[in-house]
Amino acid sequence: MSGVCPVGHGSPTDAAGPRILLHTEEFAADPHGAYRQMRQEYGPLVPIELAPGVPATLVIDYRTALRILHDPEHFPADPRGWQDSVPDDSPIKPMMQWYPNALRNSGTAHARYRQAYVASIDGIDLHALHTAVGKAAAPLINTFCEAGSVDLVSQYAFPLVFEILNQMVGCSAELGQRVATGMAALFDTVNAAWGMQHLSEALLELIALRRAELGDDVTSRLAHHPAELDDNEMLFNLISFYGAGLEPMQNLIANTLLLMLTDERFGGDILGGSLSTRDALDEVLFNDPPMANFSITYPQQPILIGNSWLPAHQPVLISLSACNNDPAIRDGDPTGNRSHLAWSAGPHACPANSVAYIVAQDAIDQLLDAIPELRLAVPAGELGWRPGPFHRALAALPVVFPKSPPLPVI
Repeated sequence: MSGVCPVGHGSPTDAAGPRILLHTEEFAADPHGAYRQMRQEYGPLVPIELAPGVPATLVIDYRTALRILHDPEHFPADPRGWQDSVPDDSPIKPMMQWYPNALRNSGTAHARYRQAYVASIDGIDLHALHTAVGKAAAPLINTFCEAGSVDLVSQYAFPLVFEILNQMVGCSAELGQRVATGMAALFDTVNAAWGMQHLSEALLELIALRRAELGDDVTSRLAHHPAELDDNEMLFNLISFYGAGLEPMQNLIANTLLLMLTDERFGGDILGGSLSTRDALDEVLFNDPPMANFSITYPQQPILIGNSWLPAHQPVLISLSACNNDPAIRDGDPTGNRSHLAWSAGPHACPANSVAYIVAQDAIDQLLDAIPELRLAVPAGELGWRPGPFHRALAALPVVFPKSPPLPVI
């Protein structure tokens, strides 16, 4: 019998070679090429760097991802054993550190937050949401329909999604603008501490208002839920709601529009194609999901996955994008197939996928009904993607079209 142990005792994160950098412009320009190279060199677990000096492991195997996502006992979402090892000025710390919300907790704490969070979302009237998207879209379209050109990210997808999120949480226009300013600083990671303070002050005003005046909105349902969340817990669950809604829905709208503008299956004039907007959404969620690498967990002790050890208290990210494109599960046309991981899976799966579908589909359909002859203003290969370890996000989506008269606004 050989004296060589068949199990590797190293870990992906302790790999001797350089870690793969996820926060570079090069990665953002061609993540799928990077995932293919990762698969060849490392297999299911990849040593990565989330930010300078912040190591982690990226899971790019679909079945390994499902095992991890459905095992919160060994892969908890609570980062408190990790975050003290990260400098306070690290650009990703505000996004990943512990907060009293459903996203960053496990066990009974997670169950309590999740119960309130899901109930607040389940109370959203989907029929009224459909109407709200239409009412929000028309004035935005009117700001550019007579110009013949527009950036669909900054002038349409972002403001539309933010307006809808504000309506869902019961936020006034004035408070909503303050939330937007703070959220932008937090996501851009340039002045994250200021952004968090600015955002928190606005949302705490909203919380006080909704505790006193019950409305039909997410904030009111959180404030009056039997879980009895305090103001701090309310605050960070609302921040999570904005964070989980704003970036992914904006990216989903923009990435789907890009697909529809560049793929002949959707027709030269968009509306004449053989596939629907819903088909395009599903394809983007499968091939290029708006949150590419997320669902972060932190093993509390070293754990063996396959032939590699994952170290304790270091982040494990699921590459939702790479796992969806795992050759082991891709066997033909994914049209109509919704077995992707874009919504994650397990106890932390997104509870608002129905909401996201409605907002994204209606936003796209409203735009294409109003301006069916959209064309990219630049070749698709010249479009820029925002660097960052988590999202798959166009920096801009410039389009041109025949000038159109304004829409009636209800």
